[in-house]
Amino acid sequence: MATAPTPTLIRTLGASLSQSSCSRLHPHLLPLRYPTKRHRRSSSSCCRTSLFCAPNGPLGEQLTPETESDVCLCVGTHLIPHPNKIDKGGEDAYLVSTFNGGVLAVADGVSGWAEQKVDPSLFSRELMTNASSLLEQRGLEEFSYDPQMLLKEAHAATSSVGSATVIIAMLERGRILKIANVGDCGLRVIRQGKVVFSTSPQEHYFDCPHQLSSEVVGQTYLDAVMSTVEVMEQDTIVMGSDGLFDNVFDHEIVSAVTRYSDVSETAKALCDLANTHSMDPSFDSPYSVEARAKGFDIPLWKKILGMKLTGGKLDDITVIVGRVVRTQSAA
Repeated sequence: MATAPTPTLIRTLGASLSQSSCSRLHPHLLPLRYPTKRHRRSSSSCCRTSLFCAPNGPLGEQLTPETESDVCLCVGTHLIPHPNKIDKGGEDAYLVSTFNGGVLAVADGVSGWAEQKVDPSLFSRELMTNASSLLEQRGLEEFSYDPQMLLKEAHAATSSVGSATVIIAMLERGRILKIANVGDCGLRVIRQGKVVFSTSPQEHYFDCPHQLSSEVVGQTYLDAVMSTVEVMEQDTIVMGSDGLFDNVFDHEIVSAVTRYSDVSETAKALCDLANTHSMDPSFDSPYSVEARAKGFDIPLWKKILGMKLTGGKLDDITVIVGRVVRTQSAA
């Protein structure tokens, strides 16, 4: 297990959780709710800003932009929490907003804080709450349609102790997707059965990602990796916490996107697949492949017997799937 020089950078292997609470900031902020007995939540977004998870609604309903744009996102979401942390809720948080063509974000609370008697979910929840509130109060114009600036303001307003990896994507006029990413949450753009864009994780070392933190040791908005992608109608955006990308290969993501036409069904299928892989000790997951590449392996005598380090990574799994569609007004 990898360790870090300071508690604020520890990412315990396989110990992150997901945020399974659901609340809406528009028009009212509702109390946080923990998972149902099924421990899963799946939905599609159709409100202005949805925090933590989208409200229940018709599957695959498109977001109606708050500003004039010829395309927007049809969004579906699904999440499954870490099996050992279901009763406590989770540590992931996410939001979906209709501003401009759509705003998507995922924050993954760093689980190592639990060793310091700190609830890792508090930081990620507050970070997404602040991002959502800033969008509601000020709109994207105040941030020059720049996800890095939204990240800056949301982080500055977060007072909880802890840290989180985070990714924010904005679809703006001209069919431009702008992305700010700190850590190992990820995003793929899939077009005609191929991955045409993918983010790369930023790590201090294996399993210790870059993260926004309440401490000075963490990264800031200036450390976010910025990307700009020109998207087309029918492109599919897959965003998620590392629980998805540590357990599902890109070709499996493409396969799910190709198989399902409904974005909510796609999100659920990817979440279920990641969950299955995470509990399979024989599956040679992206996580185990990277671990071996970084020098983490089984003893030599096991290698002589033909064995190798395999298995998925137990974690929360948060998936947001957005399809680029023409707005109803432009159709």
